[in-house]
Amino acid sequence: MIQFQLYFLSILCNSLAGYVLLAGRDIDNEKAPFLLKNPTFHLVLGILCTITGVLKLLAPIPYNVIILGDLFPAVAGILAGLLLIFGIYRQDNYKITDTQGSMDRLGITLLAFRKPIGILLFAASLMHFLFPHAWLL
Repeated sequence: MIQFQLYFLSILCNSLAGYVLLAGRDIDNEKAPFLLKNPTFHLVLGILCTITGVLKLLAPIPYNVIILGDLFPAVAGILAGLLLIFGIYRQDNYKITDTQGSMDRLGITLLAFRKPIGILLFAASLMHFLFPHAWLL
């Protein structure tokens, strides 16, 4: 029964993370919803996405193609979680002293692809919801 709860959490977290990554920084601050401006929400959503992705790797859905059916949403959730967590520390109000480190370069590279990753997350979560036993989702 845990697998189906993780299935729902994976769909919910991936779709919310996709929406936040897609619409996060380009909207005007006065018109933005509170959750898109709130770094605490980004941190909690990032942690939930990462934990759900790891747990989804450990407990696959029965009667499903494990590699293709559970790996893609789990890896997408982990990637989205790390992207949301790292995005908090790249904001202007946080000062990073080491801008030449390898993690900073990796984060900057990932944040450059924030919108395509958001679109893929949102589309994958929608397709994963509509077709739960599909091979590629």
